[in-house]
Amino acid sequence: MTKPGYFNRDISWLSFNYRVLEEASDKSLPIYERLRFLAIYSSNLDEFYKVRVAEYKTAVIENEIMSDVPRPAEILKQINHIVSEQLKEFSRILNEEILVELREYNIILYQNSLPEAQEHLAFLKEFFYSEALPYLQPVLMNKGTRPFMRDNRIYLVIKLFRKKNKKNPEKLKTRRARYALLKIPTNDLPRFITLPRIDSFHHILFLDDIIRFNLQELFPGYDIAGSWSVKVARNADLGIEDEFSGNLVEKIRKSLNRRKIGMPASLHYDRQIDPKALSFLMKTFKFRKEELVETDKHQNLDAFFNFPNPYSPALEWTPPPPIHPRDLDETGSVFNAIKHKERLLNFPYQSFDYVLKFFNEAATDPKVDEIKITQYRVARNSAIVNALIAAARNKKKVTVFVEVKARFDEEQNLYLADLMKKAGIKIIYSIPGLKVHAKMALVIRRAGGIRKRSYAYLSTGNFNEKTAKLYADHGFFTCNDTIINDLENLFSFLEDQNQKPVLSKLWVTQLNMKKNIIEKIDREIEIAKKGGNGYLLLKMNGLQHKMLINKLYEASQSGVKIDLIIRGICCLIPGEPYSRNIRVIRIVDSFLEHARVWVFNNNGNKEVFLSSADWMNRNINRRIEIAFEMENPELKQELLDILELQLKDNTKARIIDNKLNNVRLPATEPLIRSQVATYEYLKNKEEKGI
Repeated sequence: MTKPGYFNRDISWLSFNYRVLEEASDKSLPIYERLRFLAIYSSNLDEFYKVRVAEYKTAVIENEIMSDVPRPAEILKQINHIVSEQLKEFSRILNEEILVELREYNIILYQNSLPEAQEHLAFLKEFFYSEALPYLQPVLMNKGTRPFMRDNRIYLVIKLFRKKNKKNPEKLKTRRARYALLKIPTNDLPRFITLPRIDSFHHILFLDDIIRFNLQELFPGYDIAGSWSVKVARNADLGIEDEFSGNLVEKIRKSLNRRKIGMPASLHYDRQIDPKALSFLMKTFKFRKEELVETDKHQNLDAFFNFPNPYSPALEWTPPPPIHPRDLDETGSVFNAIKHKERLLNFPYQSFDYVLKFFNEAATDPKVDEIKITQYRVARNSAIVNALIAAARNKKKVTVFVEVKARFDEEQNLYLADLMKKAGIKIIYSIPGLKVHAKMALVIRRAGGIRKRSYAYLSTGNFNEKTAKLYADHGFFTCNDTIINDLENLFSFLEDQNQKPVLSKLWVTQLNMKKNIIEKIDREIEIAKKGGNGYLLLKMNGLQHKMLINKLYEASQSGVKIDLIIRGICCLIPGEPYSRNIRVIRIVDSFLEHARVWVFNNNGNKEVFLSSADWMNRNINRRIEIAFEMENPELKQELLDILELQLKDNTKARIIDNKLNNVRLPATEPLIRSQVATYEYLKNKEEKGI
């Protein structure tokens, strides 16, 4: 029998990001939505290099062994090759498709030539002197000098020759090239500059190119032989080796600035660069060939998030208005609505406002005695944090578990923790060695010392009203006493890990989740072996954990049919003898598929679980995550109906094959785009009062 194999997690991730890039080529989307997908691809890639590629580079330099990666140097080389090819496709889509289509709307992005209109030339000169010049600090690089390049900032490397000496023409033959480095001030000025309108045409220029066109003004004593865009991606690791001794929060505070000056992970450069200029950069900044990434002329193209649209909101994708369940609005009190029946909200199709109302009501209800909540990633100027502060000022006991190790949100979370602490909120910071990724809140009500009905909110996504408009997640309100008790025990465990909680309904990593998952899969295996209908439907963002993958391989070989809806990383290899019964589906659309839903068929008596956890090593081994069964028959059926629409998607879904290709499904009638169909499904249910 063939020995089971696994995709490398990062090569698999690149397959996902390429699927994002494919959306930029979808002509059925509005042109500015396609630009948004270019921006998403670019933003994803920048973070990937700062985190994952940086880890590979460290392993190669220090000759370390990476978990699951026996030969990191080979994978690093493979990553850079794949990215280089993807960036060529990025350039083709941008230049041959999107910019061509923008011209049909009289929107012209100058890239490779100087504008011809005198009005534009005069504007560029004026803009350069009045707006750009105050921020420009060119640095001539001499042999042995190495100016510091900021993380993910755009620079021009400029090749220069001293002006021709007319009195001594022989020196022309021996002129030595010099190089200068110039940071583009994108933190101070817009990346795209709109030129004065001529007739019905809208001309736009990169800030980088306005500076290029005026470089001679910065180097009057030199002839300019060329300029090329470069950037450095630096290691984003905070470098905290010991989380178990000392003050972890203070260590994180002190380490945040290190991220800006972390070790270089890669050098991204314009593929048209002069080879001698590239060689000079490599020697000066000590980059090796395997750390180089070829790009197009411009870096940091997440800037397309803010590409000017003179016709806005035309040419853009407008999300449908979120559905407001009528009975929730009519009830007024969210607590009364939950007391009447459990509630499931499907974001962003349904409004996140009810989550905000839940916390605002808790802040003012005289019977609410205590609020407990986890915080992983919240919105800037968070309405939920404001409600918690209001609750504390109304003499409620408020406890917030703040995960200060949420990568790239550490500073924000520390700031909000300080704000809440000043308002009298009890803050529990990170657990050494673990991240708390569970999304849960508990509202405890008492009156006259007597316990009243309490309420809980559990979710697959963050307490973030901004991302709730873009991320597809599920949120669940309940007043089930058993779940309430489980949550109280779990929050006590977060405060003191010596108190092992007694859990009746919740699955929690580090306690019982992995064991319960394996038991459920084993049950499907036994059902299949006895001739029954063994079936699993698992929706997640990522699948990496080898023990759980092996269990899925075992189930497949035992006759269990398995559907996986995996948006991102998938280390399981489908289409092999050991995985012949496994289908892997990836859905990428305008909303980010973020929910985790697990269905265990149980011979037709389906059990449906919602979770905060992906089956990644980090989630299973190094995080506190929760999962819970959706026992309410009506809500369970709603989740199953939504999953069925995703399984039928033949528009935005792709099948992942054993080569990590995103294989398009046959476009047979009826065409189903699951995100559109889900919105219509929920809207129809609301209109019919179901």
